[in-house]
Amino acid sequence: MLDETLLADLVADLPSAVRLQRLVRTLREGFCCGAVCLLRLEEGRLVPVAVDGLVREALGRRFEVAQHPRLATILASRRPTLFPSDAGLPDPYDGLVEQQPGQPLHVHDCMGVSLHVEGEPWGALTLDALEAGTFDAADRMALERYALLIEAAVRVSRLERDLRALRMAQPESGLPLAVPDARDILGHSAVLKRLLRELDVVAASDLAVLLHGETGVGKELFARRLHRRSARHAAPLVQVNCAALPESLAESELFGHVKGAFSGATAERAGRFEAADGGTLLLDEVGELSLPVQAKLLRALQEGEVQRLGEDVPRRVDVRIIAATNRHLGEAVREGSFRADLYHRLSVYPVAIPPLRERGSDVLILAGHFLEINRTRLGVRSLRLSPESEAALSRYDWPGNVRELEHVISRAAIKALSQGARRDDIVTLEPEWLDLPLMENGRGVLEDPERTEESVPATLRERVEHAQRRAIREALGDCQGRWAAAARRLEVDPSNLHKLARRLGLK
Repeated sequence: MLDETLLADLVADLPSAVRLQRLVRTLREGFCCGAVCLLRLEEGRLVPVAVDGLVREALGRRFEVAQHPRLATILASRRPTLFPSDAGLPDPYDGLVEQQPGQPLHVHDCMGVSLHVEGEPWGALTLDALEAGTFDAADRMALERYALLIEAAVRVSRLERDLRALRMAQPESGLPLAVPDARDILGHSAVLKRLLRELDVVAASDLAVLLHGETGVGKELFARRLHRRSARHAAPLVQVNCAALPESLAESELFGHVKGAFSGATAERAGRFEAADGGTLLLDEVGELSLPVQAKLLRALQEGEVQRLGEDVPRRVDVRIIAATNRHLGEAVREGSFRADLYHRLSVYPVAIPPLRERGSDVLILAGHFLEINRTRLGVRSLRLSPESEAALSRYDWPGNVRELEHVISRAAIKALSQGARRDDIVTLEPEWLDLPLMENGRGVLEDPERTEESVPATLRERVEHAQRRAIREALGDCQGRWAAAARRLEVDPSNLHKLARRLGLK
């Protein structure tokens, strides 16, 4: 019966993610075990592709093979490995099994098999049962037989993915196939999947792309994906942080200079445009460039050539531009702080990166990723979230987006250890360690310690700051803690609102 179900799913017209998810669910039912996990091998790490019986945050984990002896043992053999219940080896899924969340897998059965595609190691399949004695020699033999079907399912999914990539690309374009990458963007939400499909299509073109989104959404990761999926993937991706460029050095940094062009120019130096020749230039925080530098940047984009400071002859460059900003450049154009012609040159294909609050359960997958990073960094046996913490993370609005989530998880892990948690135990992070702002109307908003204060500030500056804090808090409350919406309500730029909030001690 198990063979028939696996074969039916193998030949069925299913999306690859659905096929692999049904595969692990069928195996869990067939072997009557607690959890099954299909993992792909990427740069020395095993990445969960489909899980059944593990908590959702497990999909965000990245298991370093060198740090997990069970996984290393499974990968080292072409035949299935059945671990004795008294093996004593640490289990990578400690605290992650749905039936016993937060509990260690001390006495249980564990079995796994390495998977190969086209003769190369592809990954592994693991099965865990909560009761010792669940698996026997017959189950091990059966898993060896089913491994061929599992590898066939993986091969079919890979072929379907490659076929989609070929359909999007011209045969002679040299575009890379859409091979998953260990640095890829994490998440399974519908809004993220739609965005990634859109990016993969535009990556095949040579259009200038403008990535805009709130601070902390990971615009650099999306830019890197665009470059990896483009025909320029073999050439360099050069990044420029425009916000960190002093106006006096911006021209030299972008276009280069010759020896003696200015005080301190002791040698000839190529600029970022020349360094990116044949590849991609990422202009991060492009909205922070001054108007004079914008004019010179526009000329370089229009003419396809740059001129080093102190040099008379221009140099031809072939560069694809990706720009990123957290500012509303359209509003900046209307205000006169950004050139309209440069804006239109950069935004040939604008892409909006969704904030974390719009990505649903992706927050738990990302949390799992940061939990595994901190587990390794702090030397903890296992690090996980309590159900209450998962609910708190899901309710919070994440004004700082993915970057804020990363910092919240890191701080919580350190707090747990500082308050007595042992590194050799399963450390479960509780809501009080997350240190999230108070929850109002089901969303996260900032506390207002001044609401109960009767005193009125004395100086004019204190009165102004007091009024600014109150206005920001009221706007956040009316907008359910959403900073971008609060900025629109207050008619200020979101980046300026964040800076003001930090200065006022609200962030």
